Amino acid sequence: MIDINLIRENPDLVKNNIKKKFQDHKLPLVDEVISLDKQKRALQLEGDNLRAQRNSLAKQIGALMREGKKDEADKVKAVSVANNERVAAIEAETAEIENKLKKAMMSIPNIIADDVPLGKDDSCNVEGKVFLKPAEKSFDVPYHLDILESLDGIDLDSARRTSGNGFYYLTGDVARLHSAVLTYARDFMIDKGFTYCIPPYMIRSDVVTGVMSFEEMEGMMYKIEGEDLYLIGTSEHSMIGRFMGAVLTEDKLPQTLTSYSPCFRKEKGAHGLEERGIYRIHQFEKQEMIVICKPEESAEWYEKLWNYTVELFVSMEIPVRQLICCSGDLADMKYKSCDIEAWSPRQKKYFEVGSCSNLTDAQARRLGIRYKNLKTGRNEFAHTLNNTVVAPPRMLIAFLENHLQADGSVYIPPVLRPYMGGKEKLCPKNK
Repeated sequence: MIDINLIRENPDLVKNNIKKKFQDHKLPLVDEVISLDKQKRALQLEGDNLRAQRNSLAKQIGALMREGKKDEADKVKAVSVANNERVAAIEAETAEIENKLKKAMMSIPNIIADDVPLGKDDSCNVEGKVFLKPAEKSFDVPYHLDILESLDGIDLDSARRTSGNGFYYLTGDVARLHSAVLTYARDFMIDKGFTYCIPPYMIRSDVVTGVMSFEEMEGMMYKIEGEDLYLIGTSEHSMIGRFMGAVLTEDKLPQTLTSYSPCFRKEKGAHGLEERGIYRIHQFEKQEMIVICKPEESAEWYEKLWNYTVELFVSMEIPVRQLICCSGDLADMKYKSCDIEAWSPRQKKYFEVGSCSNLTDAQARRLGIRYKNLKTGRNEFAHTLNNTVVAPPRMLIAFLENHLQADGSVYIPPVLRPYMGGKEKLCPKNK
């Protein structure tokens, strides 16, 4: 949610930003916000004036009664009653306008960075830096499910019976590899100075609407029936929500946290042939990183965060690239964002394994996350950022394809061997 002062003072900038995001249907929201804001302020002024008259009217009534002027006192009482009734009506009307205003404000996208490439959808995203040259394979790389099954590492049929499509059982060395990567990622981020957290896996609706847009919420979140609780789609949700309504002291910034959690997502819609298997699923585990910082620090943290993910994947000898998200591919609260994509030797292309975002103060405004500015003495909104450290389902695809050997075994890079009991490779079970 952007600052309403920006809409009041520079509505054209806000409208141009909406156009850059190819959301012209939202242009009327700017004028709606301006109109509602004027109505709200006019009502507040009227209400303040009426409240200010209360003491004066009360004094008049008292003086008239002492002078025995009951009729005149009754007339002033009638004015006082009418004033009180009007104040009550103003408060009700103001609350209704505030709800409309908040809904409209939460639908207006955050101002995007000047260097965000313009484009309508993800087909206009721009390649950034590339890390590690993909190795040429002398053999055809099978589909990742075939590799997993050769390692006796996955059971989809049982999962369909117990839970339906979009779920799986991981078993044996593959399950161990899954956990090893998460544990390595945890230690990697701790070594970067981040504090490790395990958050709640359910959050209330006021947190949900604070951390994401309405469109994202509808397409992602599972609601607990009969409860004001939602299963988290990523630990970022509960990690940022932890600071809802907080006023942090400047010496407590930046907050640098890394969190583990299972994640639950509806994943609505058809996703195509290459997204069968474990690419898009309803439940997975992830290591995440979030930062809450002063506004002047967020640009630097954004660069640090996505580079941490690159460093992690390169340490596991997996080629990756940065993909800069265009304006039309940014969620409404994002100032700028990039994906980290891993190389797929089978598909001969990159695919997304993580996403890094700077939301400036848009998320903090929704949740009321502020800090005490020691220079100005004022409470100001912090900036929030988030980034995927690693999400093993997609990481497993990249890992298996890139480290598959001609004999069907899977090479384990040195950084993961301590987490795998010293194993240097995974071997097919039928050999």
